[in-house]
Amino acid sequence: MRLTIFWERMADHFGAGYAESFAKDHVMAELGGRTVHEALDAGWEAKDVWRAVCSAVGVPAEKR
Repeated sequence: MRLTIFWERMADHFGAGYAESFAKDHVMAELGGRTVHEALDAGWEAKDVWRAVCSAVGVPAEKR
């Protein structure tokens, strides 16, 4: 998954303004105690980060 698609999906689910806030501030166990930005900076694949977000916040199956 390209980062542009990842961020589009984040904005679609959370809204453009909150997606960035969530990615910066929300520490997730699914990402090993990292935020979205920290996981991406650490080399996690965007698709794996998206799957973790989906699991953590219950993104509907049709948006995964």
